[in-house]
Amino acid sequence: MEVKTNLLPLTKIHINPPAKIFVTGGTGFLGAYIIKELVQKGYSVRAIRRGNKLPAFIAGAVFNNVEWIEGDVLDTVLLENAMEGMDAVIHSAAKVSFVGNAQMEMFKTNIEGTANVVNAALLKNIKRLVHISSVAALGRTANGETVTEKKQWEDSSINTKYAISKYNAELEVWRAIGEGLNAVIVNPSTILGYGNWNNSSCAIFKSAYNEFPWYSNGINGFVAVEDVASATISLMGTDVCNERFIINADNWSFRQVFNSMADSFGKKRPQKEATPALASIAWRTEKVKSFFSGKPSLLTKESARIAQTATYFDNSKICSALPGFSFTPLDISIKNACNHYLQYL
Repeated sequence: MEVKTNLLPLTKIHINPPAKIFVTGGTGFLGAYIIKELVQKGYSVRAIRRGNKLPAFIAGAVFNNVEWIEGDVLDTVLLENAMEGMDAVIHSAAKVSFVGNAQMEMFKTNIEGTANVVNAALLKNIKRLVHISSVAALGRTANGETVTEKKQWEDSSINTKYAISKYNAELEVWRAIGEGLNAVIVNPSTILGYGNWNNSSCAIFKSAYNEFPWYSNGINGFVAVEDVASATISLMGTDVCNERFIINADNWSFRQVFNSMADSFGKKRPQKEATPALASIAWRTEKVKSFFSGKPSLLTKESARIAQTATYFDNSKICSALPGFSFTPLDISIKNACNHYLQYL
């Protein structure tokens, strides 16, 4: 399906502090950093959380400045009430999973949840919505191609179930744009940083700390969580709409990422190359370990397949749209995150 941009004329908007911002996924990895920057910049923030637990990787004083609403994006009445009086919405809520038994919940949250958010935004005449998508929604390449925002989705065996869910979630946003919603989409690559290393992409750090033995020479895009939060909020305040932006700092091999993390932790680098044949054995081995330990495995069938591909992501569009914005070099981002993990172990 070809995505049409600039469907509507540009509308001048002014989403500046102390504008009221509603954030979904506020207790997630990226959502928490988005809230942190919004609060620091002087915005008034309302956000959804599930349960009473708040992320320990963000200072509690930040969250004291947030109006919290307990619930989730599958509750349409809650969303409509939560958006009352808001100027803008940042839709960060999403589920990431490469495990089969969690995929139905992932599809429901990512697709139906996004439809609920944009429908409520239309109903409440929200001035501006920023949708946090993923480069996965653009589809992967197998031959070392460079992906830009113009890439069209193609059905492929190397697209994960997560990618399919995010692609279909984007379709809901584009549909809402056609119905009059002023929106912009950001497509971060793999987000790295200091967070809860028992879940999300933060688990990569835990695996490196535990001297995960496998590496691959596949290539992917990576970006610091602080940079994604900063770009998101900066885009929210621009007049750019009906566009998507890749948010990617560097394209590194998975081996290079693990080596950098291991070095920063003072741990042993991975020693076993996960060739396609060995990767097939490795993910099955990790699946058995996960079954007996009850802990999710970083290496699954889908993640093993991704690790064999080479995909480069072009960040020139976001750099042009935000002239004062710059990405943190990946080696610095990794070192800073590792220092934080070591400090709080």
